This record gives sequence, C-alpha cells and structure tokens, in this order.
Amino acid sequence: MVCLVLAAGMAVVVKACDLVPSLTMPGESYVGPLPELSEEQAVLAEDLRRDVEMLAGRIGQRNLLHYQRLVRAAEWLEQSLRAAGYDPQRQTYTVQGKAVWNIVAEVAGHTLPDQILVVGAHYDTVVGSPGANDNGSGVAATLALARSFAGRQPARTVRFALFVNEEPPYFQTEAMGSLVYARECRRRGDNIVAMFSLETIGYYNDRPGSQQYPWPLAAVYPSTGNFIAFVGNTASAHLVKQVVESFRRHARFPSEGGALPGIIPGVGWSDHWSFWQAGYPALMVTDTAPFRYPHYHSPADTPDKLDYERTARVVAGLDKVLDELANPQPE
Repeated sequence: MVCLVLAAGMAVVVKACDLVPSLTMPGESYVGPLPELSEEQAVLAEDLRRDVEMLAGRIGQRNLLHYQRLVRAAEWLEQSLRAAGYDPQRQTYTVQGKAVWNIVAEVAGHTLPDQILVVGAHYDTVVGSPGANDNGSGVAATLALARSFAGRQPARTVRFALFVNEEPPYFQTEAMGSLVYARECRRRGDNIVAMFSLETIGYYNDRPGSQQYPWPLAAVYPSTGNFIAFVGNTASAHLVKQVVESFRRHARFPSEGGALPGIIPGVGWSDHWSFWQAGYPALMVTDTAPFRYPHYHSPADTPDKLDYERTARVVAGLDKVLDELANPQPE
C-alpha cells in the first residue's frame, strides 16, 4: 500500500507502513470539558492578551516594508526581556540595506550548561496583516515562558529567541532570521538538544469539520480544530514523542503529534525548519495555522480573534514540558 504525496511538482511515493510509527504518539489526548482555569492560568491569559494587543494592535505590521514598526517591535521585545531580569543580546545582520535583529536571552544551565534548549518565535508579520495569531501568539507565549523561567536554575541552558524575517519573501531564504541564527549556532559548535518553534498557537474551534489537513493526514487526525499540535520531521521523531508524552501528562488539553516527512505541506512552515538545516532536532508547536485559522495572513488577523484562555492552558503545559526537558533525570 502506498500514499502518493505531491510536493513541489514532483510525485513522491511514501509507504503508508513507514508513516505509522511517526504518527503514533505516546499517551492519550485529553478528551472532555476543559477544567476551570487556575488563578495562575487566568493571570497568564491576561498577560498573553496584553502582549498580543501590543504587537498586533499598537504596533501592527512588522516587516521591512514597515521598518519603523519592525524596529519598535524589536525594542519592545528587548524591554520586555529586561523587565523579566534578562540581558538580551541582538544578532544583527543586513537585508536590503537595513539592519534587522534576532533577539536572544538565556538562563544558563546549572549542571549541564553545554546542553541547550531553544524556545523561539518569529516577531515579523506578512505584508498586509497585523499578525495577532501569526505570530503575536507565539511571541507572547515565548515571553511568558521566559518570564516563568527567570530566576530558575535548570540543569540545561534554556534560550529564548525572537526571530526576524520568517515571513515571505524571506521564508526559507538566506535572509530568514532563524536560519541565520541556527547556522551561527552550528558554526560555534552549540549543542542544541531541542528547539521549539511556537508558531500561530492562539485559535481553537469546537465545530466538527473546522480542521483541515494536507492529504493524506485527514485520515489519521481529528476533524475538529480544538487541539494543539506538535510537528516535527522524521529525524526529530524522538523529540516529538518525548514532548507529546510530557504534555499529555501535565496538561488537560487536547493534543496531537506527528513526525512527518518534510515534503508534506505545512510540516516545515516555520523556524524549526532552519534548525533542521543546521542538523538540530526541532519541532513546531502550532494550532496548524492555514489548516484551521480563517484569518491566516489577512488584515483580519487581529487580537480579538484569539482564545487567550485556551492559549494559556497550552503555555502552562509547555512550561512544565520545558522544565522537564531542562532538568533531565538520570536513566
């Protein structure tokens, strides 16, 4: 039995039996009514709302065509990290004669400092969109996790990275911020053991049929778009399964995962792709973006479209997953 997947105009034959191990995830996705928010989650929901409204409301479009807004976003991100107790660093490079920046802050590892976890999100937007969900939601989540980790003493080093130029026309080009950063990490010999790309994580829909997929995944995954997805390539299968298992233990929230061939549309559509190019294990955490969100890459991607309470549940679960990965137990 085979599946025929079309990618970049070429027919690629994928054996269905080869996909099964990559689709099978440990644990069970949460089913049923969501529990009430804890006090901490309620505060987190408001923090996420505030940060998304700053990025997509007060600042708006953030890209080289709206350069001053891109600059303002970078400055605000630095200020937010400093307020959390970090000393953020800029990685500066030039695109079309203009300086652009990746912004990075870290918590140094206590006993395993050379083993590095990266949590990242792109802060730029596609032209024509204020980018509340894509990717204000991912940036707000990254900031929330950075605030939570400030002052901790994890065994491994944890880096929080905000990337520029993820959106077209720079996506998967030499000017893509995360690719510039991942290559520099490889050049330095950084031992990145896991990278999380937080990409468009704020929209959930309980209506049957609200979730779409590239073929042939609809036969495997649910048709209701009320879950968070963990997506990696086949080389990152161990990481994807580890993260899904941990999330399902810690969070009472629907979740799906897959370690899939990168030729399937959507699998590599964010900054985790850049880390694959540099040989690092990486995954994307996402609400699946265009396969669910009706306002993807449009002027209607505004802060009022997001579900901050559900996003807070996801971020709270990710916090526990990251803490577990940052403090590995001896085998």
